[in-house]
Amino acid sequence: MRSVYKMKSFWKFLLCLPFLLGLLFYSNPSMNFFIGLIPMGKCSLESGSMLNLDNSVDASLDLRSRDDVQTCTPWKAPIIWDGMFDPDLYDRTHQREGSSVALTVFAVGRYLDAYLEAFLQSAERHFMLGLPVTYYVFTDQPEKIPHIKLGPQRRLKVLQVQRASRWQDISMMRMKTIADTIESDIRHQSKYVFCFDVDQVFSGRFGPEALGESVALLHAYYYRLPKRLYTYDRNPKSVAYMENGDFYYHAAVFGGSWESVKALTETCYKSIMEDKKNNVEALWHDESHLNKYMLLNKPSRVLSPEYCWDPDIGYRTDIHIPRLLWAPKDYTRLRSF
Repeated sequence: MRSVYKMKSFWKFLLCLPFLLGLLFYSNPSMNFFIGLIPMGKCSLESGSMLNLDNSVDASLDLRSRDDVQTCTPWKAPIIWDGMFDPDLYDRTHQREGSSVALTVFAVGRYLDAYLEAFLQSAERHFMLGLPVTYYVFTDQPEKIPHIKLGPQRRLKVLQVQRASRWQDISMMRMKTIADTIESDIRHQSKYVFCFDVDQVFSGRFGPEALGESVALLHAYYYRLPKRLYTYDRNPKSVAYMENGDFYYHAAVFGGSWESVKALTETCYKSIMEDKKNNVEALWHDESHLNKYMLLNKPSRVLSPEYCWDPDIGYRTDIHIPRLLWAPKDYTRLRSF
């Protein structure tokens, strides 16, 4: 038994090695500077009209305005950076088309007191202003939800969920909860859905330029690293197994049409349960399953790390407007039950 345990520990170490190397790089300020100089791929398209358009307004995207970053994917989806779009044009177009957005967020256990109020207050200042927005807050303590003064066309719904015994299970089981809520409620109220982690604060415009059929986010810690350092789940026993991929996506933010998000969350939940049946847990839990889904079902829109930035990375010339910031983490306290 001891030899089997040692072998499992060895393989777990190997699976985590890319993450540990990335952590080592980012903990060293000089390495962080050099990582920022690693070039990204380049968009091969001449103009936004050559994209596979989510919306007619996407034809106005200026793919050549940012020669320092990659502005489109190989499958002709835009990667949204500051300077590529006209904010007023996107606002007017989506208001005219009657776009509406559901925002889901989970505030369970100590995360509610630590983060939820700042998250919602900042969303009222920066998230999809001018569009109808419904906040869906999932919590085990509905009586503790803070009172937030909401703007016009904004409302908040509180839904009670059970508190899991481990934070990993909370993270993974949110996929089923979101899918069920889309089916029972959201699909009748909103055209688009965005799903967020609660330990973040909006700090700049997060507007309808982010809306699309299927929306993924480039992870702030990986977008300039070589693909061999991406922390995909490379355990062949997991449904989330990947050898290679297009990008490394962050599960702290994802979205799209309600149909698209429902398909994603249902598939990820089924994959998670298949792993559980086989006594397997993906390396980065629901994020590993999301990356596998996005490999097989290419997102129609990719958000740059401006839309979820960690200030600890430090200054980067390509991050013009940090639109959503990681809040300070205290995992030891917050993840103890």
